Parts: sequence; C-alpha cells; structure tokens
Amino acid sequence: MIRTAFSLALCFVVLPALADESTWSDLAAQLYDERPLHDGSPYIAIDAPYRTFDDARTQIAAQIEAPEGRLLGNVQVILDENPMPVSAVFTFDTPQPRFFFDVTMRVNGPTPLHVVAETTDGQIYVAESFVKTSGQGACAAPPGTDPEIALATLGNMTIGIEGNRQSASASDRLDALLLGDKQVDVDISHPSHSGMQMDQISLLFIPMRYVEDLEIDLDGGGYVDITGSISLSENPRISLSVPRKTHSVDVTMTDTDGTVTHAHKTLEAH
Repeated sequence: MIRTAFSLALCFVVLPALADESTWSDLAAQLYDERPLHDGSPYIAIDAPYRTFDDARTQIAAQIEAPEGRLLGNVQVILDENPMPVSAVFTFDTPQPRFFFDVTMRVNGPTPLHVVAETTDGQIYVAESFVKTSGQGACAAPPGTDPEIALATLGNMTIGIEGNRQSASASDRLDALLLGDKQVDVDISHPSHSGMQMDQISLLFIPMRYVEDLEIDLDGGGYVDITGSISLSENPRISLSVPRKTHSVDVTMTDTDGTVTHAHKTLEAH
C-alpha cells in the first residue's frame, strides 16, 4: 500500500500551540491553501469527551458518511493545539461510502478538534468539536511503561473483532446492523515517545519514536493506510469499521525508527 503525498505532508505539519482562535485559520491555510472547506456536520458525527479523564489516553471517534454521489478518499483527525496537530490520517486504497474510527490519543491541553473528510473529487468537509483536559500536559508526561518492557514488546499487535459497533443510540446500532459493518480493534504495544518526555533517572529527553504507519489489508487486498503522529497514545488502540463480509485482516506497523511488525487474524463467518 502506498501512502499519498498528501498524507505524508500532513504528518509533518507541526505548529506552535497558540491560545487564540487563529490556530485553526493558520492550520487550514497551511493544509488546504485556498480550497473551500464545506460544513461537514451533516456527514461527520464526532464522539469525543467534554473533558478528558486521562489526557494521555483519550478516545476520539467519528462516524463519517460521504455525501450522496461521492466517496471518501481520506479522513484527517486534527487536534489544533497539540504540538503535532495533524494527529492521524486515514487514506483509503478503495474509496469508501462511509467509515468509522475510534483512536486513543494524547490531548496536550484544551483544544478544538477537527475531523476533515476529503472525497475523491477533491471536496473537503469539516466538522468541529472541543475537548477540555485535566491539565496533565500529556505530550510531556513521563511514560507509563517500564522502558525495558516497552522495548521488549514493541510492535506486538493484537487484532480483535466486534460484530457491530457499540454506537451511542439504538438508532445508530440499527443503522450499523443494516449497513453490515464489523469493527476491527488493533491494540499495538508501543511507547509512542513524543520527544517531549524526560527520562526520570537520567533527566534526559527520550528521543521521539512513534507509530508512523499502520497498513490495514482485508482479504489479501488493501483497505486503509493510517499515518500516525506523537498524538497517538502509549500502546494505542485503533478501531475501525470494515465490511461484514471480511474474512481476514492483516496489519503491518512501521514506526519512526524503521521497526516493522505484522499481525494476522482470520475472522469467523457471519
């Protein structure tokens, strides 16, 4: 699977955390130039906490439906005030009419959250939410895992499967059932070092190292390529919708140090 140049560019957008309303304007100008940004609220439903219980492991989820007659080419998750605002990019090998994701992320401080969907004809749809935090400064918080254990298990992955997404409402659950989606959960053992954390013994900064790319293949063919960032939590979980007819899932992880690991799961027939 080949990542698009657009995804690669997004991964390396890093702006200082600004404390005013200009942050999104600056980001949008840098990421999308003068392209029109359409109201995505009819098509993008964001599920994020009003206030985080754990800044270092916050679930950010969204359900995206492409406008009628269009297909999704990629989806971007942007935490405006995080040190690396473009936090995850989902680029589809085969354009999709709909998509669900749920990712555990670090939220460094109170921030607007934007989910951006780009359709294959180049139209951009944006939905916005806001996440308050508990003041833990997640991107600089010390790692929660013993460094030796983290290195010994780095790259281990577990793939889980849910028959239907546990949506917020009965109508959403019914819609998911009618659409026939499954949910795949990928648990990754990785310290996800942000480069802002200090070793508690040496008092030196720990070099940046995070999940740079996650390639998800279904039934031997490409499905979605996920570009990561330092916003991914330690030992991140990435959940996403897949067609119910899916029989097997293959995941390839590559981190910023070049470590590559693989996981495979055969799904039960439904």
